[in-house]
Amino acid sequence: MGLEDFHESMSTWPQHPVLYEINTWVWLGELSRKHQRPVNLATVPAEEWDRIAAGGFDAVWFMGVWERSPAGIEISMQNPELFEDFHRALSDFTAADNVGSPYCVRRYVVDDHLGGPQGLAAARDMLRARGLGLIVDFVPNHVAPDHPWATDHPEYFIQGSPDDARNDPASFVKIGGHVFARGRDPYYPAWPDVLQLNAFQPELRQAAIATLADIAGQCDGVRCDMAMLMLNTVFERTWGARAGAMPAGDFWRELIPAINARWPDFRFIAEAYWDLEWELQQQGFDHCYDKKLYDRMEHGDSEGVHQHLRADPAYQQGMVRFIENHDEPRAASAFPDGKGRAAAVAVLTLPGAKLLHEGQLEGRKVRLPVFLARRPEEPVDPGLADFYRQLLLETRRDVFRNGEWRLCERHGWPGNSTSHHLLAWCWRRDDECYLVVINGHPDPAQARIQLPWDELRGKQWHLRDVLSAESYDRGGDEMRDGGLYFQLGPWKAQLFQVSVK
Repeated sequence: MGLEDFHESMSTWPQHPVLYEINTWVWLGELSRKHQRPVNLATVPAEEWDRIAAGGFDAVWFMGVWERSPAGIEISMQNPELFEDFHRALSDFTAADNVGSPYCVRRYVVDDHLGGPQGLAAARDMLRARGLGLIVDFVPNHVAPDHPWATDHPEYFIQGSPDDARNDPASFVKIGGHVFARGRDPYYPAWPDVLQLNAFQPELRQAAIATLADIAGQCDGVRCDMAMLMLNTVFERTWGARAGAMPAGDFWRELIPAINARWPDFRFIAEAYWDLEWELQQQGFDHCYDKKLYDRMEHGDSEGVHQHLRADPAYQQGMVRFIENHDEPRAASAFPDGKGRAAAVAVLTLPGAKLLHEGQLEGRKVRLPVFLARRPEEPVDPGLADFYRQLLLETRRDVFRNGEWRLCERHGWPGNSTSHHLLAWCWRRDDECYLVVINGHPDPAQARIQLPWDELRGKQWHLRDVLSAESYDRGGDEMRDGGLYFQLGPWKAQLFQVSVK
């Protein structure tokens, strides 16, 4: 009897969930040192689960639970660029710290070091008891060179010739009696530690469905690595005639319905780039990475953010907002000083899924390569930790999880060119209303901001900033028609509860 017979997927997903990414191997290692005993997913102390639940998250993404590849580790240790990155992150790096990339999957079985399948099941029970879902990784594009499919099912892969292996060893590798293409995307050289699966191959698609079905019985959703690489148009552009004839249907249009037919509340989250988010949403993904928003916030482009947020509401709800994940620089480095706090208020008050990364809340600055089993010690930023604690407490309200979000218009006046530096939006659910105003620029800014609700007119309203002690009384006609006057300092953010006076 499989684990899927014991569990059904989470059925209480909010419309706009908050997700918490944890580097599983690193986290368990630190818990082992903290509690002075070996800790795996089955033996995490209850107070650690309570600590996660207190953050107000809806689900935990345990990044890197699957069995790592010894062959991948050996290849990575021969890569000078990776070796340099390991030493950048960990000055006392040793070979024992390299446990392999979680995206070089040898088998979709929870690694024994982390507690095996029983450990993941225990962790899921602990999370579910606290109202949290569980998300894990799925890597559709490639597998490790020692994955069983390489010997048992070479037809699942993009293959080459002996000449390819001789003439282009960076892109092709001979294993046994076959030459396999190394995994890649169309814009970069091949990844040396993985083999490229053939998205056009019918038997591979069926094997992927079977793999996902086994995964779906163990969790509530998957984060799909580089999901856009499996789109028919992208895959054909990358591999051409080597992939064979393009199928009539797309990879995800086969996989996602097959899983949702059995687990209708199972969530699919796409790591996605190249403006292909809408296409992936149409093919069944619940949420896709919003890298465009990240880039615009990182560069302080408030007007670009405002225009991006004019997109269709269904598209907005299907995005994943973030200012940090394991692929990006740490937010404390990329968004220094008040800029990071303003960006955090934006992310946690926008529609769609919100992703926070373990260590982000404490102000960690060192981006850790995913190969490593430990990270350097860094001091906690107590002010930032308190800020996130308060922000998460305020934004865990149902109005931000299941309410209606609206973008607010802002305008300036002659002689004022700073209005486009301000961002504003609001939330409403029943009688609960909130207004968010953010200066996404390093200079002061002023604007009038109009709230979109007609029923504001004819009443007096109280606005209380839940992030500070500030409060104001204003007339509804001004709020709806003329616009409220705001003057905010650099990177200042305000989160107002709006109620009838």
